[in-house]
Amino acid sequence: MKLNFSIIIPVYNRPNEIDELLESFIKQDFSDAYEIIIVEDGSDNSSEEIVDKYTSNLNIKYYYKENSGAGMSRNFGMERATGNYFIILDSDVILPNTYLSSVKKALIQNFTDAFGGPDKAHESFTPLQKAINYSMTSVFTTGGIRGKKKSVGKFQPRSFNMGISKEAFDTTKGFNHYKVGEDIDLSFRLWGEGYETQLISDAYVYHKRRTSIKQFFKQTFSFGTARPELNRRFPSTKKITFWFPSVFILGLDLFLILAIFGYWQFLICYVLYFVVLFLDSLLQNKSIKVAYLSIITTLTQFYGYGLGFLKSFLFKSSE
Repeated sequence: MKLNFSIIIPVYNRPNEIDELLESFIKQDFSDAYEIIIVEDGSDNSSEEIVDKYTSNLNIKYYYKENSGAGMSRNFGMERATGNYFIILDSDVILPNTYLSSVKKALIQNFTDAFGGPDKAHESFTPLQKAINYSMTSVFTTGGIRGKKKSVGKFQPRSFNMGISKEAFDTTKGFNHYKVGEDIDLSFRLWGEGYETQLISDAYVYHKRRTSIKQFFKQTFSFGTARPELNRRFPSTKKITFWFPSVFILGLDLFLILAIFGYWQFLICYVLYFVVLFLDSLLQNKSIKVAYLSIITTLTQFYGYGLGFLKSFLFKSSE
């Protein structure tokens, strides 16, 4: 089919991010017509003035609605879209100039009703942003599930960078009301309806993640709490690997206690792991500071996700 893209972008109190993202659309090496739908999710700090700067150069529709969360805002945008294939982006990403052409090329070569793309760190990012990106994407931390490698089984698109056909949206009704894990939930329901997903490696975005260590912990804690809930809704998707962060932090805590009593040998495996992590981040980012911060962000990620997972596993959410 002829692809007609509608870009869906929810935003909440982040006009500066929308400014950078729309600027990156201006630079796309893509000649086909497409529309951009900005959904302001009940923000106090509106993006409308920023959006107005780009209306002469981009086909933009702007909507303001009451706050309902990102998933419902994405559905709101897709319900009003005129295209037959929706591309969903978070407001804190920046596109390389080949993004849209890479998506089109991949879908023409191998059409699927949904896709996901990876995220990378731009050279202009702060050391902390680069370290968080490393922890979220490295094979040594997340096993490549966010697109670092192709051999990850059936790919689960993430909502910061994904696409879904209008047909698949109409069938599944899009995102559920869940505040966390709604993109994985959608992937499982797509598969249940017989739709295929794929990773488009070249359709990467620069994911800026304007966050602190404290905010990163809260974010990964939320990710952890979502996984047992997803396991309850989709029992066939359970994997032993989901327990790894929890086992990691419990083992580290136990071995630290043993080290106090002189049994430091048990910590050697953790020391070796963090040495490998440091060297890999140093090789990728060419920065000792980023490599050092990568250890801190990885610990933050494991403790956040691991504790969130344990909490949700032991105490079922009321959601």
